[in-house]
Amino acid sequence: MRRKKTTSSPTVPVRFLRVTLHVSRVIVLCAFAAGCAIPQVPSRTVYEDPVNFVRLELDATVLPEWPPGHFTHPAELSHEQMRRLLMGLTVQEHRAAIQRWIGGDSIRLPMFRDDEIVILVPQLVEALRLARENERVTYYLSQPQTSVKRIITSGGLYLKGTELHFILGNWQTVYGIPAYGMIYDRRYPMNPIVSKGFDLFFDLDQAMVRQHTSIWDWLLANSKDELVIDLARVFPGPTI
Repeated sequence: MRRKKTTSSPTVPVRFLRVTLHVSRVIVLCAFAAGCAIPQVPSRTVYEDPVNFVRLELDATVLPEWPPGHFTHPAELSHEQMRRLLMGLTVQEHRAAIQRWIGGDSIRLPMFRDDEIVILVPQLVEALRLARENERVTYYLSQPQTSVKRIITSGGLYLKGTELHFILGNWQTVYGIPAYGMIYDRRYPMNPIVSKGFDLFFDLDQAMVRQHTSIWDWLLANSKDELVIDLARVFPGPTI
């Protein structure tokens, strides 16, 4: 009588293999999720309503051990001074030399609407008053169009000495909220959502401080994305 050949059951090794594969898959997914996570900029909220906000954001490029690089914060500006500055800011469509030769320069348009200035003036004054030497002020204004689309204007500002640095990240930009829900416009108000096609100006030419930029920034219309205004020329008299 032939004895049947017996084999050891692979149940335990298979279970161990399944558990190992499952744990490995979880580790890979967690690592992938961590790699794709959107970093959050440390900030303090000064003002926020359902569609607008003003915040103080930590600027990682400002080193505590290097005082010459610190912002001149906190800073005191009156409501009248802030209103004067905001009303003097204009935006002009960027045109290459050949475009200007054919069609001339585009007209300059106000950067902010009257209702936006009403919102920003008291909040920017308060933000500068509260800002620390390594914090910049950021602002975000939006006009909801649908549940998934809005028009935004956003950017930031900071003060160094008597020079006010004004950044316009987005101007009347249409933003569609993606289906997967990563909302970049509110998280990074100073970053442009699309390529910038505009230049910034102030109505008092002698108060604008010339910035030195590379030829590539000039070609890509990024040379004037940070407008610098000498407040001593706008408000002569007492130091700001």
